[in-house]
Amino acid sequence: MDRAVSVSETSSSARSALAPNVRAPAPARNEALTASFGSPRNFLNNRFVYAVISQRARGLSIGVNLNPDKYCNFNCLYCEVNRDEPVQDRKVNLRVLSAELQSLLTITFQGRLREFPGFHHTPEELLQLKSVALSGNGEPTLSPSFMEVVNEVIHIRSLGRFPFFKIVLITNASGLDSPEVRGGLSTFTADDEIWVKLEAGTQAYLDRVNRANLTLKKIMSNILLIARERPVVIQSLFPLIDGEDPPSDEIEEYVHRLKELQAAGAQISLVQVYSAHRPPHRPTCGHLPLKVLSRIVQRVREVTGLKAEVF
Repeated sequence: MDRAVSVSETSSSARSALAPNVRAPAPARNEALTASFGSPRNFLNNRFVYAVISQRARGLSIGVNLNPDKYCNFNCLYCEVNRDEPVQDRKVNLRVLSAELQSLLTITFQGRLREFPGFHHTPEELLQLKSVALSGNGEPTLSPSFMEVVNEVIHIRSLGRFPFFKIVLITNASGLDSPEVRGGLSTFTADDEIWVKLEAGTQAYLDRVNRANLTLKKIMSNILLIARERPVVIQSLFPLIDGEDPPSDEIEEYVHRLKELQAAGAQISLVQVYSAHRPPHRPTCGHLPLKVLSRIVQRVREVTGLKAEVF
């Protein structure tokens, strides 16, 4: 059985960022790599576009915030977004967003990101752009600007001013069945990806952790709708809640939900199992120990045969 990969392990953050068979860096270098992950999003004085060193992207991700109003139909215990703070923008200004994205892409591809606070000591291998992520401070598929933002990002890519970059939609799956979202996703290439959240095996656990304004059945249905058409990455964050691990029977239910998706024809390229790396807005949530995350991955592999990794 393949060993789980985790940025929490000694030297593992370095291995996640480097190609297979590359020799692990020295311990001091490992510390620099590890410290780069889990840092807050850096908006660089932008309103809609930010930069983040992401474990799951294995390096630099440029984020596009489709929800400056912080609207989300999930209220996850582990969420880092403070919705009590006032917002600067209630909706996306497409002209500003476009200018910010092109500016940050220019800075990135010119190798100038290290000039900015928060990136001075980031290892070079983590400053290579891995993706442009449609994400932000809420659920992007619920944004009224979803279609126009997707079209603008694809337009910028098509101009040829920058090397080709992958687009990743990070979603809780709740809006994947809307005609506007499906229309936007139809413009994705085979190189682009959809990362969907599935973090519960039962409605009770979904209500406890994600506190979603929809049912687990609906989430499963929407994941299946897309995953029958193209491969998806499943994202599963399991937090430590009040010092307690997720119940073992809940994990078994979660694994069987994955199995059900498979049996119904879902194409799942990867299951990402991880915990809260950035400080959550609610202090009751913590980072689940690596041994627990690794056991979850082991069960995913044993029951489903899917590729699964710890981040």
